[in-house]
Amino acid sequence: MQIRLAIPSDVEDIHRLIYELAVYEKAPDEMVATVAQIEQSLFNDSPVAFCHVAEVDGKIVGIALWFLNYSTWLGKPGVYLEDLFVQPEYRGHGIGKGFMKTLAQLCIERGYERFQWWVLDWNEPSIDFYKSLGAVAMDDWTVFRLSGAALKKFANEG
Repeated sequence: MQIRLAIPSDVEDIHRLIYELAVYEKAPDEMVATVAQIEQSLFNDSPVAFCHVAEVDGKIVGIALWFLNYSTWLGKPGVYLEDLFVQPEYRGHGIGKGFMKTLAQLCIERGYERFQWWVLDWNEPSIDFYKSLGAVAMDDWTVFRLSGAALKKFANEG
């Protein structure tokens, strides 16, 4: 098993695994990103996101897609893990932990003091996994989102 930073030739595998994650999260119809969009987001002069991949015997079997966020209280950036996915047949072999350790080490190397992510409240295997790493649930916070028609309506109000 090898974890490495993704390269442009990985984009179709990254796209495939994002779709597999959407299926796992019971929302395949919500995954509308194209290969070209993923490629543009990750592999241009000013990427908006980054991705690590896990390879087993030359096959990409997992992804950790992340971007930088910022803490005004700490005055420092941090890593926000958008998606972590390992194909089911490769789970339980240290790949997820390898991704988490890689990103934690990146935080330390760069002087970032936060590494955070969301997890669906029904996803007990992932919740248990994250707790086993020492992660703490931020139960005092509620996530809000404006998107789609609601975002457009609000942005265009007079």
